[in-house]
Amino acid sequence: MIAAFVRFVVCGGGVGLASSGVLVLLHDRMPLAVANALVTVVSTLIATELHGRVSFRSERGGWGVHLQSGLTVLVSYAFTTGALLGLYAVQSAPSVLTEQAVYLSASALAGIGRFAVLRLVVFAERPVPAGAALSRAAVVIAA
Repeated sequence: MIAAFVRFVVCGGGVGLASSGVLVLLHDRMPLAVANALVTVVSTLIATELHGRVSFRSERGGWGVHLQSGLTVLVSYAFTTGALLGLYAVQSAPSVLTEQAVYLSASALAGIGRFAVLRLVVFAERPVPAGAALSRAAVVIAA
């Protein structure tokens, strides 16, 4: 579990840092909530593939996995956007460093929650039903 968490942090952290830089670039071009939504969608697709293949070494894939992972991101999106809007409520013109510290801190907390859900639900190993295991064994023996 610790190795999976380290891989999750490296993959998610890399995508998160790249996302943070993109958010800075988009912030002046569009409303913050729209920029964060765009960054979140694209980074989620990339991170879900990385987490499935690298973090959890799972063979599960497809749109169902992306949908389940996307639901965890909706919570993360609300959390990061809420943190940034909270910052702007307290400080009308925070520095980029302060803004990024809040964004990355909120992203890290949301990431811990995502790790738990992805590991325990989305990429969890599914037990093989007894009948299916016997059928597979019969096919192997027959071959």
